[in-house]
Amino acid sequence: MELHTDAKSRIEAVDALRGFAVMAILLVHNLEHFIFPVYPADSAGWLGTLDQGVSDVVFSLFAGKAYAIFALLFGFTFHIQADRRKREGRDFGYRFLWRLVLLAGFAALNAAFFPAGDVLLLFVAVGPVLFLTRRWSDGALLAAAVVLLSQPVEWYHCFASLADPAHRLPDFGVDALYAEAAEYTKAGDFGRFLAGNLTLGQKASLLWAVNAGRFVQTAGLFLLGCYIGRKRLFEPSGEHFRVWVRILICASVAFAPLYTLRQTAMEGDAIVRQTVGTVFDMWQKLAFTLVLVASFVLSYRNGKFAEAVGGLRFYGRMSLTSYIAQSVLGAFVYFPFGLYLAPHCGYTASLAIGLLIFLLQMRFCKRWLSGHRQGPLEYVWHRWTWLGAKQTPGNPAGSGFSGN
Repeated sequence: MELHTDAKSRIEAVDALRGFAVMAILLVHNLEHFIFPVYPADSAGWLGTLDQGVSDVVFSLFAGKAYAIFALLFGFTFHIQADRRKREGRDFGYRFLWRLVLLAGFAALNAAFFPAGDVLLLFVAVGPVLFLTRRWSDGALLAAAVVLLSQPVEWYHCFASLADPAHRLPDFGVDALYAEAAEYTKAGDFGRFLAGNLTLGQKASLLWAVNAGRFVQTAGLFLLGCYIGRKRLFEPSGEHFRVWVRILICASVAFAPLYTLRQTAMEGDAIVRQTVGTVFDMWQKLAFTLVLVASFVLSYRNGKFAEAVGGLRFYGRMSLTSYIAQSVLGAFVYFPFGLYLAPHCGYTASLAIGLLIFLLQMRFCKRWLSGHRQGPLEYVWHRWTWLGAKQTPGNPAGSGFSGN
């Protein structure tokens, strides 16, 4: 069946937005050397200044925001899948749970090359919230998203510490786990590297997410993305245009005071930094994320902008393949069992490598999709999702990382 023009435009915008998020994550991960903090011991003064500027710009623009866009689109695409099955008189919920089991396998594949784990397993752990809320009303879904994004666990710890000065947040020893991951990575033993990443690395990643409030935030972002899908806000209509304009204005106005409150909280004692500081840090990043999303969606209505970022559509459609390939390439470029460029690459050089990987990947995606409907890992995930089904649903464009 041919897509209507408005649906096609909506899907292309989502593809491109997802591609933008994958690109941003790639650049951040390159500056972090894929969680391998080894950098040149000494650099020329001018290069050190340039490196600091590159770090400030990239992390300010993308750190914590690209991940949030990913999470929003994960919830959005769940709605697309669930709504399609609902119109066929079927429940997508249990098939989605099986789909999360498959995603855990991809998470293991990615983590094998990514020290201290990665976000895919977090999505698997939090994903059931979409299953549990799939029949909720729009109002209940939005209310739940707001509650979760308010970070109730952090506020609990904050008020508990006021009532009892001896109250402390649980210490999971995350720093020690990351240090151990760095040591076995430096050793250059590939077998030990893989084994450590699949065990200690995944543990470190999940425990860090608990400490950072990511579990609750991710659940809120999933539900907010699902709500956006229900309201069809990615469809290019005049009404939705006005909604995105309001979102852009409100998020832009909210960002500065939230950032100031975050800075103030970070000057407090340890418990304030760990609780209130975490809350305002996530809120200011959420505000900036909404600025990025609204700006992208509104700009995509302009033909020149859509044409300029057109390559991101292909990148977004193969986001799972591209995302995991990034980890493999990053490990080869920066780690001792590969080229071991980490000690020779400051932030500027790392950014250049990230941009080169992005351009090569985007070119590959475009060529691959000229002869295939899906990326290789997307195809596997899609086929295995529908094992045992009498009829395998088609894979809609725009599914990408979290699609059918």
